[in-house]
Amino acid sequence: MLRAGIVGLPNVGKSTLFNALTSSNNAQSANFPFCTIEPNIGVVSVPDERLEILKKLVKTDTVIPTAIEFVDIAGLVKGASKGEGLGNQFLHNIREVDSIIQVVRCFDDVNTIHVSGKINPLDDIETINTELALADMASLEKRIERLAKQAKTGDKQAVLEHKVYTKLNELLSDATFINIEEHFEEDELEVARNSQLMCIKPVIYAANVSETDLAKGNAYVDTVREYAAKHGADVVVISAKIEAELAELSPDEAKAYLSDLGVTSSGIERMVQSVYKLLDLTTFITAGEKEVHAWTVKTGSKAPKAAGVIHTDFEKGFIRAEVTSYKDFVEAGSYTVARDRGLTRLEGKDYVIQDGDIVHFRFNV
Repeated sequence: MLRAGIVGLPNVGKSTLFNALTSSNNAQSANFPFCTIEPNIGVVSVPDERLEILKKLVKTDTVIPTAIEFVDIAGLVKGASKGEGLGNQFLHNIREVDSIIQVVRCFDDVNTIHVSGKINPLDDIETINTELALADMASLEKRIERLAKQAKTGDKQAVLEHKVYTKLNELLSDATFINIEEHFEEDELEVARNSQLMCIKPVIYAANVSETDLAKGNAYVDTVREYAAKHGADVVVISAKIEAELAELSPDEAKAYLSDLGVTSSGIERMVQSVYKLLDLTTFITAGEKEVHAWTVKTGSKAPKAAGVIHTDFEKGFIRAEVTSYKDFVEAGSYTVARDRGLTRLEGKDYVIQDGDIVHFRFNV
């Protein structure tokens, strides 16, 4: 399952957002730093209206959407990389996620204390990014020293890793997230990807605003967008307070509330979509009387790899995939009609899975 870590300074709205994401009150929310003592974990279904439509067509009672696991990590502060606050304990948790959602405070509220005493989104971003970079550099320095000795023996893998880690260490001096595809050759990318560094993970900046600024943003949001654009990151404008209120409403009530606020979708929906876009993911579907089930693969994955997401035996014994596009299936109304109309295709090992493909895998164990 995909994991997204929610990070940020204390009192920026992280735990409030997490509660809304998971429609729960698992993450304690309080007006002081370090109220989250253990990382909270919640699983969030990815909204996909196609699943309910397919549910009716195949006449099943069970729908299993794809999901993202969100990890609410305690507020970081300056010096976290050296153990300040609850630093080291939580830096470890960030290393284990696939993407990072950095919540940035973009609202004024005299009743909510800011850890640095003033509202400055860019300072907040710099503090978080610096701490992550410093922690990554400390990790790399030990590896570089060890690999330097191995590289002297002529070990080709050690030479390659030493080269990649040294370059990563230099890039980290800018204290920003690194797009490794821009800096490394193909043979170096795998080493970089496997480095377990926090600063190479895809990042989304969640600009947390007040209710009145949700539709159009504000000057704080503009500075975050400008920063993100320069560093190839995405920005989602959210109001953690509004999201918490939406979590208490029915779908129809929530839709009406959002309309009153001048927006068409919740921040959570936009955040989940942003995670999918950032991680370059594609959804395919299996549908039958037993269940309608959404599955996630990397965009560009071939049919055997998609089969392996369901079960490793499916990939090992892959024969072919029976594929119907979502649009064609809905228009046909059933598998029988889709096959009769020639809308269902048999695809082999080189077929690249497309978003919304409804697939039945044939395999031999």
